[in-house]
Amino acid sequence: MQNYANPTHFLRLVRVLLPVTAGLTTGLLAVGLYLALFVAPADYQQGETVRIMYLHVPSAWMAMFVYLVMTSAAIGTLVFRHPLADVAQKAAAPLGAAFTFLCLTTGSLWGKPEWGTWWVWDARLTSVLVLFLIYLGIIALWQVIEDPGKAARLVAIFTLVGAVNVPIIKFSVDWWHTLHQPASVFRMGGPTIAASMLWPLLIMAVGFTTLFLTLHMLAMRNEILRRRLRRLSMLAADGAAPLGVVAEPAE
Repeated sequence: MQNYANPTHFLRLVRVLLPVTAGLTTGLLAVGLYLALFVAPADYQQGETVRIMYLHVPSAWMAMFVYLVMTSAAIGTLVFRHPLADVAQKAAAPLGAAFTFLCLTTGSLWGKPEWGTWWVWDARLTSVLVLFLIYLGIIALWQVIEDPGKAARLVAIFTLVGAVNVPIIKFSVDWWHTLHQPASVFRMGGPTIAASMLWPLLIMAVGFTTLFLTLHMLAMRNEILRRRLRRLSMLAADGAAPLGVVAEPAE
């Protein structure tokens, strides 16, 4: 795996994997959406509104999963000095923010007919909103700090501090009284959701995961190429104006 710490080797791997993950994403989401919209039954209480679940739940899972990926990348930056760790973290942040925004939006659409309101300051909802703000803060740090090395270290520290919010999101329904139901898929006693609803949900979750992998590899590739271009531009600028030589102003 150490070979793929080299950006050139990584780009070669991306060229091989991208068609595979893109194809898997297309197939999984097509099948998952078909099952969710046309095969899975309506809920006896929620009716057709339950179909929002097939977007809301996978996006909620991905919001936390992407942050765990960023946390691992932050450790790679601070502890192991992996040359691609900060690239992976920077590329993942906008994707995590997008999944979190989708989670909040679909949650509001789901909550309005079920709870009678678009938003409540519920522990689960509030902690997910905090996660979204953390994502925005990380994106902002990357934008405002010009030195890539300094930005990578500060973002890594901020990411590790923010990681405390992930278990709060996960266990908020167990620790506090919330409007959200407890876990119904990944639980000790097994799923409580009917198989006719469970399979479309799992297929959509895997599809969202491969979608993230595809977009993440694309974003990492673009970031590597952007840094190479920036380095070449700096070298060209140094060559065009050697040290000690000042260009004469134009008349």
